[in-house]
Amino acid sequence: MTVPEKVRPRRPATAARERRLTDEHGRRVRPRELLWRYLLLLVVLALTAGPFLWQLSTSLKGPTEDIYSSPPRLLPGHPTLRNYARVADTIPVWDYALNSLKVATANVVTNCAGSALAGYALARLRYRGRRATTLVFVLAMLVPVEGIVIAQFTTMRELGLNNTLIGVVLPGAVGAMNVLLMRGAFRALPHEPDEAAYVDGANVWQRFLRIALPSVKGTLAVVAIFSFMGAWDDFLWPLIVLSDPSKFTLTIGLNHLHGTFAGDERLVAAGTIIAVAPLIVLFACLQRYFFRGVGEGAVKG
Repeated sequence: MTVPEKVRPRRPATAARERRLTDEHGRRVRPRELLWRYLLLLVVLALTAGPFLWQLSTSLKGPTEDIYSSPPRLLPGHPTLRNYARVADTIPVWDYALNSLKVATANVVTNCAGSALAGYALARLRYRGRRATTLVFVLAMLVPVEGIVIAQFTTMRELGLNNTLIGVVLPGAVGAMNVLLMRGAFRALPHEPDEAAYVDGANVWQRFLRIALPSVKGTLAVVAIFSFMGAWDDFLWPLIVLSDPSKFTLTIGLNHLHGTFAGDERLVAAGTIIAVAPLIVLFACLQRYFFRGVGEGAVKG
């Protein structure tokens, strides 16, 4: 045995185990505390994902299966996709989905562009009334939608946009919360790159497009997800402003799956899954940017 091997301290067998039972700060976590954490996560998972899994199970059950059995059965005995075809036979669900996609896409584009411009102006530009403008956006978040829906409907009617998809998009084209999110992301950026670009002769638009905007992609993804979800799931405003069935969005169209005196819960569950599926796909595609948006503002080399 060599000298280095003699003086080299041996690690105890429990060192690797202790290293596994530590949090992100390197502090040791007791097994009982870790068990409670996992139990809490399982409870939260059951509360959040449980209703979706139950709707998915109901949508796959055939007409001979009892969906009200006790104890309830999560897994269908004979899975079938017939309920999804019946939804398309009952209502023009794909036309409604296309209308919702148009509204949601327009909402994402207008919110990303408008909130980015407004957030950059509030965070990086110097002008009189900047604090008052920021306060206006904060106060706008405190006003409930139900309190201004009559004024919005009157405005759309005066503009001739009643019963149009543009009238559905316009009131939510730029959200106050999205503007404040972008303002916070731009404020977190250091001023040195802006100052260097200004010395090199870059104007405001060049500094915004080439320096500031590429550094806040995470927050832009957050704004895009929130805007898409808000427009896709909105029910009250499209119900008020639209009267032509050919222009109904998906949330309004799915309401017709409920009959006046009876309803098939399998059809409702299938329609719910059709409505939720695009949101899951969108979040799966943008989740990397979504979670990165919290720590936005780092300088990239």
